[in-house]
Amino acid sequence: MSNRFVLNETSYHGAGAIQAVAEEIQGRGFRKAFVCSDPDLIKFGVTNKVTDILDKASIPYEIYSEIKPNPTIENVQHGVTAFQASGADCIVAIGGGSSMDTAKAIGIIDQNPEFADVRSLEGVAPTKNKCVPIIAVPTTAGTAAEVTINYVITDTDKNRKMVCVDVHDIPVVAVVDPDMMSSMPKGLTAATGMDALTHAIEGYITKGAWEMSDMFHLKAIEIISKHLRGAVENTPEGREGMALGQYIAGMGFSNVGLGIVHSMAHPLGALYDTPHGIANAIILPTVMEYNAPATGEKYREIARAMGVQDVDGMSIEDARQAAIDAVRQLSKDVGIAENLKEIVKEEDIPFLAQSAYDDACRPGNPRDTSVDEIATLYKSLI
Repeated sequence: MSNRFVLNETSYHGAGAIQAVAEEIQGRGFRKAFVCSDPDLIKFGVTNKVTDILDKASIPYEIYSEIKPNPTIENVQHGVTAFQASGADCIVAIGGGSSMDTAKAIGIIDQNPEFADVRSLEGVAPTKNKCVPIIAVPTTAGTAAEVTINYVITDTDKNRKMVCVDVHDIPVVAVVDPDMMSSMPKGLTAATGMDALTHAIEGYITKGAWEMSDMFHLKAIEIISKHLRGAVENTPEGREGMALGQYIAGMGFSNVGLGIVHSMAHPLGALYDTPHGIANAIILPTVMEYNAPATGEKYREIARAMGVQDVDGMSIEDARQAAIDAVRQLSKDVGIAENLKEIVKEEDIPFLAQSAYDDACRPGNPRDTSVDEIATLYKSLI
């Protein structure tokens, strides 16, 4: 059996990296950019950090800002129309996962119009053409959408999120500049950071994991555990560490998949509009406990990467508990709620459990599960 790995053609990292946006557009011969960015980033001047560079380089662009926190089918379809009317030949996606997911879907449909209904993109869609070239500039340290082959679109008619996986959607260029993340409020920094940790841990224990992905995930766990608290306090070291750590996690999980933490988080976003990172952070320790019997010695390595001392002398049960405790403590330290009591209504659990079971991330979970077992996990959190 062979293992495939897909990464960006080019990526830039470090403070000031956004200067490369204009160089890449000009160097690749693009004539006009379609800038996807959400209204808040425009309002608070974050998007301008990039568009000012485009202005200075005399690069024409058009801004598309009709992007929701959980982008919908209608958002995407409207965006396709706007892109095609703009005359642009590349997309600059500035923002978190929502901006980048919207950009990916727009770019895919423009080049593969037979998928214009959007719903047919769910799962692994058989697209034939690469999407419109995307230059992705993340403003949050969490989703790693700038380096993944995944995107998520909400079907509001069915109250569910559609996970789309397509090698044709990966941005050609990722520009990971911690200065673009410095204006994130504490709550968002914590939530997106725990999303990145969830990517690293789920990617490390997923059924598809192998040596190359393990390398990325363990290093990501180490970097995120070391820097998330500082990022929440907006220290330069914390911001820079999280910018790198979340990207490294994305390099791994994009190629091997995730598990039921994400499967359970997706319906919460679709039904209640729960921020994805918060849902992941709350669910992660509980699912780690559930998955522990199917993970061999991997939790020992997670504990080690998170800075737990003397893990070699622990029993496998104690090492597993140490890893779970370290995740819980980090989540608590950055201000994440401990349960779903303020989010989940008990009468919705059957729908949530079935949606989670049907989610594209579920098959990668290291422990085989069922709708009833997922329902029990939700109930334990309220």
